[in-house]
Amino acid sequence: MKSEELQQLTASEPLSLEEEYTMQRSWLMDENKCTFIILDKRKYEETKNEIDAMIGDTNLFFANPDDRICAEAEIMIAEPWARGRKCGWEAMLLMFMYGIKYLAVKEYIVKISYINDISIRMFRNMGFEDISRSDVFQEVTMSKIVDKLWIEWINSSTAGCEINTKVG
Repeated sequence: MKSEELQQLTASEPLSLEEEYTMQRSWLMDENKCTFIILDKRKYEETKNEIDAMIGDTNLFFANPDDRICAEAEIMIAEPWARGRKCGWEAMLLMFMYGIKYLAVKEYIVKISYINDISIRMFRNMGFEDISRSDVFQEVTMSKIVDKLWIEWINSSTAGCEINTKVG
């Protein structure tokens, strides 16, 4: 990721291409991590090219492999033209539903840079609440307990959407 803006918003370090590939391979093989690539539907339908249609990704991982109840979630919309179009919102809700349905996640945690007001607002609008702040890392940690009402809300918010999984 070469964008300084994205590095700041996602609290990421720049990686070489080889480091990116190494990280992707480790995520592919790790049962405690999931990555979901976000495609722009319109662009994909026009080009039938997944690479050209990629706009970002979501990640879900279990920080404690012995406790697969709580998952940490992340989102990145890399393409500036795709931001502000609810792509991240929809992708996160679908990823949350995947975690609930297929991985039995009972709580989600997100860690967001203090300067990423858009993400903080998005997660608060999804029902997340602040649980801690780290001035050292300049980030807020937020949590959402999965309950029946939240699942119903996600289902109604994603009506007509489907989760298509493709491994590898």
